[in-house]
Amino acid sequence: MYIQGLETNPFLGSKLANAYAFSGLLRESRLIFDKIVNKNQTVVSSILAGYYRAGELDEVCNVYLDLKRRKIGLHGSAFTLTLKSCSQLGGLDFGKGIHVDVLKCGLNTDRFVGSSLIKLYAMCGDMVDAGKVFDEITERDLVLYTSLITGYTQTDDQQNAYEAFEVVKRMQTENVVPNRVTLVSLLQGAAQLRLLDHGQLIHAYAIRKGIGCFDEVFETSLMDMYIKCGAPHMATVVFNQMNIKGTASWNVLISGHVKALQPVEALNLVSLMGQKGHRFDSFALANGILSCANLGLLRVGKSIHGYMLRTGLHLDVVVNTNLIDMYTKCNNCEKAREIFDSMKDKDVISCNVMIAGYRQNGHAREAIEAFHNMRKSGLTVNEATVLEVVSAFSDMKDIRQGKSIHGFVITRGFDSITDIANQVLYLYVKCDYIDYARLIFNQIKHKDLVSWTSMMKGYEDVGNANEVIKLFRKMMNLEKDLNPDSTTLTCLLQAFVQLGCLRQIKEIHCRTIRLSMENDVIIMNSLLTSYSKCGTYKTARELFGQMGQTGQMVNRCLASWNTMIAASGMHGDCYEALKLIKEMKKENIVPDEVTFMSVLSSCSHAGLVDQGLTLFKSMKEEYGLVPNEEHYGCMVDLLGRAGQFDEAFDFLKCLPPTQNGSALGALVAACRVHGNNEMGEALGRWLLDYDPENSSSYGLVSNMYAENEKWSEAACVRDAAKQRGLKTTSGFSMIQIDR
Repeated sequence: MYIQGLETNPFLGSKLANAYAFSGLLRESRLIFDKIVNKNQTVVSSILAGYYRAGELDEVCNVYLDLKRRKIGLHGSAFTLTLKSCSQLGGLDFGKGIHVDVLKCGLNTDRFVGSSLIKLYAMCGDMVDAGKVFDEITERDLVLYTSLITGYTQTDDQQNAYEAFEVVKRMQTENVVPNRVTLVSLLQGAAQLRLLDHGQLIHAYAIRKGIGCFDEVFETSLMDMYIKCGAPHMATVVFNQMNIKGTASWNVLISGHVKALQPVEALNLVSLMGQKGHRFDSFALANGILSCANLGLLRVGKSIHGYMLRTGLHLDVVVNTNLIDMYTKCNNCEKAREIFDSMKDKDVISCNVMIAGYRQNGHAREAIEAFHNMRKSGLTVNEATVLEVVSAFSDMKDIRQGKSIHGFVITRGFDSITDIANQVLYLYVKCDYIDYARLIFNQIKHKDLVSWTSMMKGYEDVGNANEVIKLFRKMMNLEKDLNPDSTTLTCLLQAFVQLGCLRQIKEIHCRTIRLSMENDVIIMNSLLTSYSKCGTYKTARELFGQMGQTGQMVNRCLASWNTMIAASGMHGDCYEALKLIKEMKKENIVPDEVTFMSVLSSCSHAGLVDQGLTLFKSMKEEYGLVPNEEHYGCMVDLLGRAGQFDEAFDFLKCLPPTQNGSALGALVAACRVHGNNEMGEALGRWLLDYDPENSSSYGLVSNMYAENEKWSEAACVRDAAKQRGLKTTSGFSMIQIDR
């Protein structure tokens, strides 16, 4: 060109400038552009289009400024391409300057320029100005309407999504027929608003007009809409009817099942996707890992992890975060920490997942350490971080460190968030600082049900049943919109049980019936416990029987059976307890350690030695349960009450010295009852050496010496208790007789 003197030829110059732009040689491209003297509209449009297609968006804006500075006539194509560049760059201020130039040139009514302006304002979240641009254009076409609808549906504001459907109504009045792009945007709006009926109407319209029937983007948008609107079965129907299923379609369906808490279906789809020969991307595998985490499938999760490593798939922050979540939920914190430490691009979410994993596995100190490391790295903590860390401090029950995290919450302004304030309240409750908890409770501006229930639970834990009842009544008076759930009512029931208020327990039972809560197993089990502890064993049995009737109430779970067996033993109905454990076997309910503890205790009080020995044997041989200190204590008590001291002592020897306190006390009491003074005194001295801070042990040994008229020994034991500052508490009953 230079040899032939054609370097200033507009046509050849524009082609060469574009070629340099596509090759990334911007300096050479601008040199050619500057040599073109007669920059007409065609040349300018061609060069701007070349820069735009080459992805050199900044250069498009620079050329625009150069043209403006040289006062070379600007036109619609130049405005359109520059506005598109600004939209992708997020340059709203620069775009507003172009808008001023558009107004000066009188092109504000141009449909192409107007469409680009709408996209600019929509991309920057300014739908008010986008609407004004739209209103200025008198001759509106499909592209213009679609630009505005797309702008409304791409924002996170639900009101804007509603506006998109209002625009459709205007579109119909002007007889403008929507196309596939319009319908895809409307489907996004329906999904955002969770308007299933609107989505179904769009789907029906598309079928009637034959729009998007074989278009993967449209059908994938349909699936996404159905999933977000709570109709995953319809998404599956659309998916099964698709002729071409791309990776995006599989991912939408898999992700939908994960969000719908259907990890089995999601994992099956991942497997089917591989069987159909589709190449996995990081999104599909991340959802597969997440499904394994929710199902606790460590082996399958490891196989997916191994596939990622074998295929050289890039493990981005999302995949690594899901891997950390999977390993922590499968109790493998070491591997999770290894992945976490290897991450170069840690973000707040990955740190939160690591902290939560530590806490859920009982490693509160490691969770707090991870929190401190997160702050040192410069990452800004969010609400989820603070919730997990405050929970970790609650697990430690360290009031000094608890106060320090409370100070952090206040200084960072998180104390105004109700969820975090509730967690701080619970921290003080767990540390038995009930007065501090009440101060936090009083400072919460927007109390929710968790706030009230946590405070009630705190008072219940310290035995202040009256305050629990006061709080409940206050909640019902002040918070008309709050309906107590099973946790709240269970807390209230336990308070009434502490006070022995049978009539109020019956009132709560009536409330549960009025609120149709008979299917809530937690509240029904609490009623069983409350009735039995307040002496109305017959009512508890009737309620338990009703729970077993088909279609009447919630099915009885293991906790229900355990509660009823414990109630039978408490009321001396040992044969009923034995009958219940046989019925459990018939209904395929597998007993646990609590079940055997209750029934062995019943046998002990009824003196059923053979039945107790048989049950203890079946616990180990039939169900594979390992007896603990309490089970051995029951057997020692059972044999001791029957006078079989040698057999009882053999059971006692099976326990480690650090765990035989309750069993030892039971055998000493049995020796006292049966007059086995020699063995009782020897075991009594052993008991005092084992548990020197237990006042009841001193009382038991002292009474045994007194009954044998060994007054000096009895006095010595009582003096030893006094020197240690131990006092015995007299027992009393608060049960009200229901007449």
